[in-house]
Amino acid sequence: MSRPGASEDAAGRHGNGSPLVGRSAELRLLDTVIDRLGHGAPSLVDLTGAAGIGKSRLMAELCLRARRRGVTVLRGRATEYERHLPFHPFADAFADLDARPPLAAGLLDAVSRTLGGRGAEPSPAPVHAAADRFALHRSVAALLTQLGRTGGGLVVALDDVHWADPASLELLDHLVRHPVPGPVVLVVARRDRQTPTSLTAALTREADTDAVLRIGLAPLAEQDCVEGLAPDLPRERAARLHAEGEGNPLYFLALLHAYREDAARRSTSSPAPAGSGHGELPTGLAALLLNELAPLTPSQRRTLEAVAVLGDHAVAPVIRRATGRTDAELDDDLDALARRDLVRPGPGGRTMLRHPVIRTLVHESTSARRRVEIHRAAAAELSRTGAPAVEQAQHIERSVTTWDPYAYAVLRQAAEQTASTAPTSCAHWLSAALRLLPDTAERGAERRDLMLRRARALGVAGGLRESRDLLHKVISTAGPDETGVRTAAVVLCALTERHLGRYPEAIALLRRELSRQPEPSPSDRVSIGLELSSSAPHNAAYPQMRGEVARTLADARALGDERGEAGALAVAAFGEAYEGRVAVATAYAAQAAGLLDGLPDDYLTALCEPLGRLGWAEAFLGRFADAERHAERGLGIARRSGQVYLLPLLLLCKAHVRIQTCRLTSARELADEAEDIARGIGSSELLAFVLANKAQVRIAASAPGDPEALAAAEEAVAAMGPSDNWRASMAWCMLGYAALTGGDPHRARDALLRAGGDDLAGLQPSMRPLLSELLITAALFTGDVDSASAWAGRARDEAEQLGLPVQRASAMRSAAQLAVHDGDHAGAATLLSEAAALCARSGAVFWEARSLLLAAPVMAAAGSGARGAVMWEQGHRLATGGGAGLLIGLAEMTRPSEPRTSSTAPPWLASLTAREREVAELVAEGLTNQGIATRLYLSPRTVETHLSRVFRKTDVATRAALAALMARS
Repeated sequence: MSRPGASEDAAGRHGNGSPLVGRSAELRLLDTVIDRLGHGAPSLVDLTGAAGIGKSRLMAELCLRARRRGVTVLRGRATEYERHLPFHPFADAFADLDARPPLAAGLLDAVSRTLGGRGAEPSPAPVHAAADRFALHRSVAALLTQLGRTGGGLVVALDDVHWADPASLELLDHLVRHPVPGPVVLVVARRDRQTPTSLTAALTREADTDAVLRIGLAPLAEQDCVEGLAPDLPRERAARLHAEGEGNPLYFLALLHAYREDAARRSTSSPAPAGSGHGELPTGLAALLLNELAPLTPSQRRTLEAVAVLGDHAVAPVIRRATGRTDAELDDDLDALARRDLVRPGPGGRTMLRHPVIRTLVHESTSARRRVEIHRAAAAELSRTGAPAVEQAQHIERSVTTWDPYAYAVLRQAAEQTASTAPTSCAHWLSAALRLLPDTAERGAERRDLMLRRARALGVAGGLRESRDLLHKVISTAGPDETGVRTAAVVLCALTERHLGRYPEAIALLRRELSRQPEPSPSDRVSIGLELSSSAPHNAAYPQMRGEVARTLADARALGDERGEAGALAVAAFGEAYEGRVAVATAYAAQAAGLLDGLPDDYLTALCEPLGRLGWAEAFLGRFADAERHAERGLGIARRSGQVYLLPLLLLCKAHVRIQTCRLTSARELADEAEDIARGIGSSELLAFVLANKAQVRIAASAPGDPEALAAAEEAVAAMGPSDNWRASMAWCMLGYAALTGGDPHRARDALLRAGGDDLAGLQPSMRPLLSELLITAALFTGDVDSASAWAGRARDEAEQLGLPVQRASAMRSAAQLAVHDGDHAGAATLLSEAAALCARSGAVFWEARSLLLAAPVMAAAGSGARGAVMWEQGHRLATGGGAGLLIGLAEMTRPSEPRTSSTAPPWLASLTAREREVAELVAEGLTNQGIATRLYLSPRTVETHLSRVFRKTDVATRAALAALMARS
């Protein structure tokens, strides 16, 4: 799958051409990684070290060894002066794929249209907005998975990632947080101090796990340098070179080259004075390397400068145009430069400097005027050959400084090509276009349109504050006849303020716009009113916004604006559902659905957020199928229209529905995708909301006490900070839920009361019965029966007022807890049976299974063991089929006892419960508490509790004594 001869040219492409010396310990680690591909090997290797320390050389050796073992190798490199070419190192790596693997051809085509590579040539046409960057991340991961499974394993080696473009950094972050399954390893090489903070954070997060192997390269030992790189030099002289080079191989080789050049000069002239020689050598690496350029002729120097400036476009036709040399003259120059080992052949017919450090030195020592000339020549040649706009743009922005219609058009096209998959690059090209566009009154409207487009790109790329500042400029300079641009800027600015958690500023901006003179048009009032209404319940209480929603609805109906009407109805449905006014919310939801379902997708581009709010309203109301249908439709429209910032709202709505309906595997996938997007957007409040929902999914999907669930909830609370709104209360609620399932009822109680206050009045009514159930469990754990009884009464009253089945079932489970505590097993069994039936009728499979599993032991205690066993089997089947690890753990705790048979077992053994005996037997097998917890789907704390009881009943004090006792019995 790799190119013929790829193993032989690896060092030439990416290495430094010198023999690999030292690094035996590092090579042993890398050999282990290759040997264990797909069998517990790290999914990522992080090579770090200073410039010239040998990262590229070690990576070349790794790739060579992997190829020799039949592993497919893709190798790419980020470059210093191409940081606005999106996905540059990945495109370089995919260029290693000459042939399309049959099983991955479709994926390769889809990925290559954006990333480039030889599997499918990149198209100069704009990438369709449906190819949002987060979908692209998943496509790349899927492609790597297929390549790994069909090619004997896969190594993706990316060099110099400290220079990676923002789109590549985001893709790397995704691959670090979601390791590619199967025999695939990602290897990155970088300089620590130059690595962007975002990548450092991503790698550091995983550094303590088995998924990441970090190898920091230290200076080479003196013996390695002396014997491996300078065996022909006197030992003392080589040792002095090593000391001056501080063990850095690049520095050592530069010193060695300078020493030999000096020795050659001395051999053809008079002897050097005593005491000179080594002491006269340059002391700085930069000076040493630049000294290599001194013997070059002017034409060779000009050619070398062109190669350094052109980077990936350093191919013969472009170099020739930039230098004005004939074919023969250029060949002579390149041959001379190659003989001096300054340039080497690269992939695709490119010419490359032998090391990135040399490229930097040559580039920076080239005069600014000369660099402009080279970029101008490259832009002209690429235009002549019809290269994609993005490739032309990097040279145009560095060479065109005055109005040029063609250059301006290319920059705008480059922005369009990168808008959906690399918004940071899109914003960069738009900034370059704005610099060219004359700042005149005639061009004012066009300038503001570009600024608005750039603000959108910055917003979805994580530059929220810069986006807001740009939007303020658009708003303040828009003319009276530019109402469309002004209103779009105001609405987008308010949305940006929301993402920044600045709700008062968002509301003030919108209210000011509604009251300005001349008044906004009716259609603009609808747009502004919808955005203003969206501040509830995040900051303003929905009752404070009812009047605004009603006015917006009336304005839309007066205009005959079906889209505006549907949007207002969806906002009203969400707000009323949140407030617990079920009948009113149901009526609004039905009206909104009736309008939205009848409108084509193209009409709904501006209504993705209302679609999401309608979906959430329907989820609150227990209309799960409708909720999922509307969220799914909103997702499709948002992806196609590039409204990335709305995807988390829609994804989490689907995830919430799938928790309720017990489809936890897909719920986890949806929450993970929402997290990727939230981190990319850079809104701490949005991220907190996403992490809170992710914690809810993790709690339901994982075994009791899962540390990842608690970690997600803790991060959600930290990200939210001091805010006190719906999203903040959600974060605290999930922290309480995670703490309770982890066996910490005191922390659970504190978190839940922090979320809603002593009476939970700060929480949405539809959630209060469910959260009261958690409080009751926590109270009974701590022996606070009075509080549990009070919470149960409130839960019953609120559930009856709501009239929603899931909430009523929750109140019944709460009452059942108290009944069991009071010894009324028959009453508890009746309550839990009714709760299970209510949930079954509403489609809330997760809560049905929970009710059944809680009912099983209560039924047995009430004398209906057979019925309890049937309920347990049904609950266990639902939990297992839905991937609900929490309920599977509950099933293990409530498993019906096996019928007792006559036994001659010793009394102490007969005194153990079935679960305690299981724990004792696993201790005898040598399992740790964590191992037992994993085997039995329990939390480690629960295992500790069982084990302490076993020790007490068996009258032993150690695990060894217990194992011996079990063996004798």
